[in-house]
Amino acid sequence: MLKVYGIKNCDSVKKALAFFKKHAIDYEFIDYKTEPLPCEKIGMWVAKAGIEALFNAKSTTYRELGLKELNLDAKAKEAWLCEKNLLIKRPIVEFNDKLLVGFNEETYQGVFHG
Repeated sequence: MLKVYGIKNCDSVKKALAFFKKHAIDYEFIDYKTEPLPCEKIGMWVAKAGIEALFNAKSTTYRELGLKELNLDAKAKEAWLCEKNLLIKRPIVEFNDKLLVGFNEETYQGVFHG
């Protein structure tokens, strides 16, 4: 089954969930604000998508933590993703051993209706 990871009040997550509902695609939603993700899961995502795709340097959490000043390398960014799941770009969609990061309607149309 398709799994969607994110937080309930995120606009991109809401758009992705609305897309799946509209197209009658079953999914399981995992809210990592209430269910923190294990580092192993994040490590698998980084291996598939790359740290730059997953690390949200535009998030409020990123700014609040002052991470820009630290000039983090890939390993440090991954450690921060484990520590603060809210730094992960949203949503993350897992299906058929694939991973989609973020919401883009055209991409979703191509992947799920192509």
